[in-house]
Amino acid sequence: MPAYSKVTRHGQITIPSSVHQALDIEEGDLVEIQVMGERAVLKPKKLVDKSQAYFWTKRWQEGEREADKDIKARRVKAFDTVDELIKDLDKE
Repeated sequence: MPAYSKVTRHGQITIPSSVHQALDIEEGDLVEIQVMGERAVLKPKKLVDKSQAYFWTKRWQEGEREADKDIKARRVKAFDTVDELIKDLDKE
């Protein structure tokens, strides 16, 4: 069901509560706006601290997916000490 909002004289609109709840948009969030033909498409965005940006790189996310698969398939080992870990690494 469509939601409507009036444009103010400064070009601002209020996002109806049904829309911001459905998109989980909170006060202070960034919203990307793309014009597609005669439509404006809103996409909620979050800022990531620069020190954490590596986590969202394509390479890191591929590694996360690979690790998740290994964990689900139980291809993991646990060690009680660092020495045990190093001994296991030396075998390979």
